[in-house]
Amino acid sequence: MIINFDEMPEMANKEFKGGKLTFYNKVEYDGVNKIMMGRLEPGASIGLHTHYTESEVIYILEGEGTILFDDESYPLRPGLVHYCPKGHDHSLINTGDEMLRFFSVIATQ
Repeated sequence: MIINFDEMPEMANKEFKGGKLTFYNKVEYDGVNKIMMGRLEPGASIGLHTHYTESEVIYILEGEGTILFDDESYPLRPGLVHYCPKGHDHSLINTGDEMLRFFSVIATQ
């Protein structure tokens, strides 16, 4: 399978999972797993949520941010990867002055 994010429509998700501002994404979903290109404008966040049935891997492409993972917070920059295993919670926050862009895989298998 080849996924061309350049040809996909982008979705705007306001206050996603209780977050601030708007989370933009393009998603390929095969009925089991999601492969996503996402972005958060400065000050935007994805709200704290738990992955009950799947795991998520987030690779930071551009920008700066913070991951809240369980009871800890970690700074993010391009090249870093965050892994949220099944049964844990996390939140992604753009703390920089530029767009935070990332690639993510949410896998149930």
